[in-house]
Amino acid sequence: MTVPDFVVAIPARYAASRLPGKPLRLIGGEPMVLHVARRALAAGAGEVWVATDDARIADALQGSGVRVAMTSAGHQSGTDRLAECARIAGWADDAIVVNLQGDEPFAPADGIACVARAVADSGAGIATLAAAIDDIDTLLDPNAVKVVLAGNGDALYFSRAPVPWPRDAFARDRSAMPEGRWLRHIGIYGYRASALRAFAALPQGALERTESLEQLRALEAGWRIAVSLAPSPFPPGVDTPEDLERAERTYQAQERNRI
Repeated sequence: MTVPDFVVAIPARYAASRLPGKPLRLIGGEPMVLHVARRALAAGAGEVWVATDDARIADALQGSGVRVAMTSAGHQSGTDRLAECARIAGWADDAIVVNLQGDEPFAPADGIACVARAVADSGAGIATLAAAIDDIDTLLDPNAVKVVLAGNGDALYFSRAPVPWPRDAFARDRSAMPEGRWLRHIGIYGYRASALRAFAALPQGALERTESLEQLRALEAGWRIAVSLAPSPFPPGVDTPEDLERAERTYQAQERNRI
């Protein structure tokens, strides 16, 4: 399937409460942000930008072929940082921009391309990905965000709760996975550049404040968010020292398999 022209923008903030200096933490002897950028290049992105507030991150990317946008340290979210990156880069309003998180060193290339294609095919200003939930622990986990879809594939709602609520099944047994279709949201987004800029300018809504989910700002404002099923599993991101150790083991295993 044809992949449209797209760019990838990676927000990379140096300060992180659980893993300070996270973008520069080493995996296989190289900074994590460089691994993320390579995944974007492997997906076929025409340009890869890293939007950061720290010169150390910019220095680590020298000679990599990745472009750097030095952005404000005062941004409240990665989306705000990418909106400034869009201004610096001068992307046309109809450019497709994929927001790939800077802590996803193993993001599958086909998933990155898929979200870009979802923007192009749907006509929506924003698109994202989802994957099936097949175990009760994930369904009940508030850190695993759930998404409910309309018949046309657009998002109806995102929640940390198990939605839709399987009332009758849970009345019988809340420890067993109920029959039905539940979807976990995968936190990668594609935007038209005009929608990215407009979204960052929207005020926070009550739903976003309640669930602490930024994408609800768009739904509350009446925007479409197109959702596609991820073609490959997205491994967990890196948020903690334990995650970093797991990522190093994954990297070493991949390297052994290449030999």
